[in-house]
Parts: sequence; structure tokens; C-alpha cells
Amino acid sequence: MSQQPVQTLSGRLILLIKAGYWLALLIIAAMVMASFILLQQMMAAQRYDEALLDVVGTQKALSQRIVFLANAAGAASRDQQPALVTALKQATAEFERNYDLLLERVVADPASPARFDPKSVESVLFAKPFHLDYFSVGLVANGERLVSAFESRLGMATNGGYKGGGERVNLDASIANATLSGYAALGQRISAHADARSERLLDLHRTLFYITIGVIVLVALFIFRPMSNAILRKTHELVDARNSMAFIAVHDGLTGLHNRTFLTDHFDTLIKGAQRRRERLAAVQLDLDRFKQINDTLGHAAGDYVLVVTAQRMRDSCRASDLCVRLGGDEFVMILNGAGGTEDINMVAKRVLMQINEPIVFRGTTIHPGASAGIAVYPVDADNAQDLLVHADLALYSAKKVGGGSLSFFSEALRHELDNRKQLEHDIRIAISEKAFQVYFQPQVSLSDGTIGGIEALVRWKHAERGMIAPGDFIPVAEKCGLMAEIGRIVIAKAISEAAEWNRAGIAFGRLAVNVSGTELRQPDFDSFLFDTLEKAGLPPEKLSLEIVESVILDDEKTGIAAKLRHIRAAGVHLELDDFGTGYASLSHVNPNEIDRLKIDRRFVQNINENGDNSKIVRAITELARGLGISIVAEGAETEAELDSLMAIGCDQVQGYSIAFPMPQDKAREWLVARAPRKARLTVLQGSLA
Repeated sequence: MSQQPVQTLSGRLILLIKAGYWLALLIIAAMVMASFILLQQMMAAQRYDEALLDVVGTQKALSQRIVFLANAAGAASRDQQPALVTALKQATAEFERNYDLLLERVVADPASPARFDPKSVESVLFAKPFHLDYFSVGLVANGERLVSAFESRLGMATNGGYKGGGERVNLDASIANATLSGYAALGQRISAHADARSERLLDLHRTLFYITIGVIVLVALFIFRPMSNAILRKTHELVDARNSMAFIAVHDGLTGLHNRTFLTDHFDTLIKGAQRRRERLAAVQLDLDRFKQINDTLGHAAGDYVLVVTAQRMRDSCRASDLCVRLGGDEFVMILNGAGGTEDINMVAKRVLMQINEPIVFRGTTIHPGASAGIAVYPVDADNAQDLLVHADLALYSAKKVGGGSLSFFSEALRHELDNRKQLEHDIRIAISEKAFQVYFQPQVSLSDGTIGGIEALVRWKHAERGMIAPGDFIPVAEKCGLMAEIGRIVIAKAISEAAEWNRAGIAFGRLAVNVSGTELRQPDFDSFLFDTLEKAGLPPEKLSLEIVESVILDDEKTGIAAKLRHIRAAGVHLELDDFGTGYASLSHVNPNEIDRLKIDRRFVQNINENGDNSKIVRAITELARGLGISIVAEGAETEAELDSLMAIGCDQVQGYSIAFPMPQDKAREWLVARAPRKARLTVLQGSLA
């Protein structure tokens, strides 16, 4: 099944589960709401029925009270009668008000057919045998007549008193009894109706409850169970991913060895363990001698294969208690626990190097990677993890200087060199903060007519105490500690500023050439820095050339340098390929749409008059450049014979000690002014001759 239908099916399934989930929630919510509403209705109906029953009970009591007060008032003495008459009047009025309230609440209609239903409230009020409405009204009327008669007799009347006959005054006991019976029946009828209504609501509520339980069961079976299974599956996947991430966090993804993070976190623990056991611990740092060449010539797949094989050979040649780490690139470290004496460490390191240096076959091609090793021992060379690695790295650098394929132990001489390097790094940082680096200029001249084709800017550093320090001494240190980009910006700014002054003064210098490293070009703001510097100094972009090496061309597509160089060249800045012929750039990169000039490395120029191979190489490069329409310059020409050979080959532009040494800016200005073409001067003749 293709990926697209699987994704579509998965999306539909997720959508269906979500829809079912929300539908189930809505159904459950609706049922819960319905149950709540029914419960509210039951409570409201119960309160309503209780209120009616309270009124009915009150009416029963009032009817008895009216009878009792009427009899008591008739039998009482004259001085007791006023209080009893007043109480009778109040009871009668309250009975009347409650009856009106009762009729209002039951909403009884005397003309309603419900009065013929023996189970209805209306039948109690308006039909046989109770006729409660008739007897209630009669009881009220009889009570009011009795009160009026007593008030007239006692002189309490305020509206003229009672005018009727005495036979109509006496309270009819049968009416009172009938009223009491009617209210008792009404109370029973209301209670029966309330019980029936409550039973119906309870049945409905019970039904809703069972339906809700059923829906919940269905949701659990058909929605939540698949969802819980999916969640459980995803949880297992997340746990696996977490375990994988935890492994990746401390292991190298390519070789499977532990990485720098693991070494940083555990190296101190290993040293403490060695200290506790009073054992030696050795850090063996390894580096492949020709790894860059393998990558450049055979590709990154071959380089990755070499790294994997190297890691496997390291694992096979060390003990289980030892630790193998890939620091990055082609740098590896082996931590030997319980390393023993110097001879034991030397034997183990040689065995590892012997296995690593064996040829590797990749897709039919035999590769000889070669490796060098530097060794530092705890506690002899250092007592902490950081210094131990630094010393092992310095020993590795010493082994590589011998020629590679060998190993070297850290020594006092290397310690002294390390101290010097640390001091030099400290001084470099101070020089950067003070912008103490100077720019020297070396011209590039045409052999045919002597015109100046360009001038290269070179960095120089005059130390306050040690005097002039050669670039070969401080540039590697600056590159190692990541300070070369800052030095490069100082050199570029100073060189452009001086060239702008020459340009404003009308001094011909061709183009200013400055060296730019891959580290500088990888900085995201390099192009904006370059353009801002040109604009502030007032130097046209076409008067500037950037010299880059072939390794920058090889890595440009991965790092984004290619797009940046195209942007810079589109603005008018020229690009030159420095040290051409010493790297591994493909001829596809020698493109007139990308490169303006090739610079032949000095190793091909030196003794070109005596070395036929060098002469052939320079001739081939010259003809290639001429055929592509790219200019060329040879550097390092130091003798007349070398200049003659270059002239014979057709390489016209030359830079070297035979032309001029690198000069500070004031000397360079004098040199350029002295070699500027002389303008013709007009001489005015004296006398009458024209």
C-alpha cells in the first residue's frame, strides 16, 4: 500500500474517532442535562404540592377554629365576647384569603369537564359529594354574618351593624363539618396526584439513567477502547523514542561510539576512580591523517565508511573496560583504565594504530586512511579531564608534524609549547581588542608592460614585547581558538580603508585582494559587513577581490557559502581562487561565471626553470584559464629565471619577492606612486617661435 492511501486512511480514522468522541460527549451531556432538568422539575413539583398541602391543612384548622370561636363567643360573657369576635373575624378573613390562594394555585375551573372525574381536584371542589367550593363560601358568609351580628350587639360595628334576622346568625355546624370533610378529601386528592407525578418523573429519570449507562458502555467499547489502545501504542512508541533519544544523546549516530557529551559528563568520574584505585589512566587521541583527501576525492560516503570501520577497529583492539569516543569529524579518543606503565600504554596504542592503518576497501577502491595518536597520562601529565585532553591533543599535533602514522607522548617540551600557545592566544585576544594587527601590501605586476594589476593585503602582527611575529606562528593558534574571523575583519576594514584613500588620490593599484576563510564566509552577516565597510570607506566594489581556497568551494553548497559568494560577486566584487592546484576542487568549479582569476600556488612557481613537471603544470593551468577567459597570476616568483620561465609560458601577472616584498601602508603608497605612469608635461617656448 502506498504512503498516500495509508495517510488518508489514518486521517479518516482519526477524524472518525474524534467525531465519535465528541458525539458521545454530546449525548452524555444531553442526558445528564435532561436528568438534571427532571430532578429540578421533581423538586419544584414537590415544593408546589407541599405548599398546596400546607394551605389545605391550614384551611382544615381554620374551619375548626371558626366553629370553635363561634361557639365560644355565643357562650362567653359580654366582657369576653369582643376578643373572641375579633379572633373569629381574623380567622374568617384568613380562611377566605387562603381559599382564594388555593383556587389560584390549582387553577380550578367550575365549568371544566374534569369536575366529573372522581379522581380530579375539580370534583372535590365543584361536584358531589364534597362541593368544597360551596361549603367554603358558605362557611365564610356564615362567619361574616355572625361577626357582624356580634359587633352590632356589642356596639363594635362601624358601618351601621347587622340588619338581618337572628335565625340567620347562628353558625351552621353541618357546613363546618362538610367543609372539614372536603378539605380532607382535597388533601388526599392532591397527595395522590403528587405521588403519581413523582412516580412518573422517577420512572423517566430511571430510564434516562439506564440509557446513559448504556451509552457510556457503548462509548467505552467502540470509542475509548480503540483510543486507549492507540494511546497505549503511542506511549510505547514514545518510550522507544525516548530511549532512542537517550542513546543518541550520549552516542555518535554514525559510528555508535560514545560522543563528546558522554566523555564530558563521565571523564571526571573515571579520573576519580583511577585516583581511588591509585592507577594510571591514559587518554589516547587519534586523528586520521588523510581523511579530508578521502572525502574530497571519493566522496562523503567513502569518508563515512572509513569512520565506521575505524570505530569498529578501535572497539576490537581495546579492552571491555576501556572507553572509545568519537569527538567529531575524524577525531577519536580512547580512555584506557588501569593503563599500567608507559611501555604498556605504548604497546596498546601501537596495536590500535596498526589495526586502524590497515587498508580499507570501499566499492573496489583500496583506501589507506592512516592515523596518528597523541597520549597523555593521568596523573603524570595532568590531574583533571580538561587538561588531559588538551595535552593529548598537543601530543597528537606533535605526532602529525613528524609525518603522520605515528604516536607521541606528552612531554615537558610540549608543555612548554602549550604554555607559549596559551600566552600567544591571550596576546591575540588583546591584539584583537586593540586592533593591533597591521596590513602589509604586496603588488601584482604585469611582466609585459610593468603595469600594476593588483595588490594583496597580508596580515602582520608586531608584538609589543616579542616584536614581529610571523603569520605562520599566530594564524594556526588563532584558527584553533576560533579568533581568525575577528582578525580577518580587522584586516579587511584596514585594507579597504587604505585602498579607498589611494583611489581618491588617483593612485593606480589595480584591485585590492584580501584573503577570506571559510569561517568568515560562514558568518551570517559577512556580506553585509563587507558592503558596509566598502560604503563607509568609499571604495567601489569592483576595486576589491576576495581570495578563497578550493576547500571553501568544495563545502559551499552544504554551508550556504555558494549563495553568499554569488551575492557578493553580483555586487561587483571579484572572486579569486587562491593556491590553485593544491586542493581537490573539481574543474566544474573553475567557472568564469563564478571565478574571475586563478592564483597559481608558489610550490609550482619555485624552480619552474629547472623543474619540467612544474613548468608543464603551470602551462596547463595557464592555457585552461586562457581558454575559459579567466585571468591568472603566479605567486612566489623570486628569481629572474623564474620570471623568464613564466613570461615564456604566457603567465603575465606575477607576485613575489622578485617584484616586491610585502610592505606597510606608507611604503606601499610610496611604491605605487613611484611606479605610477608619468603624465606628459606641456613646455611653453620663449620667444617668437610658435
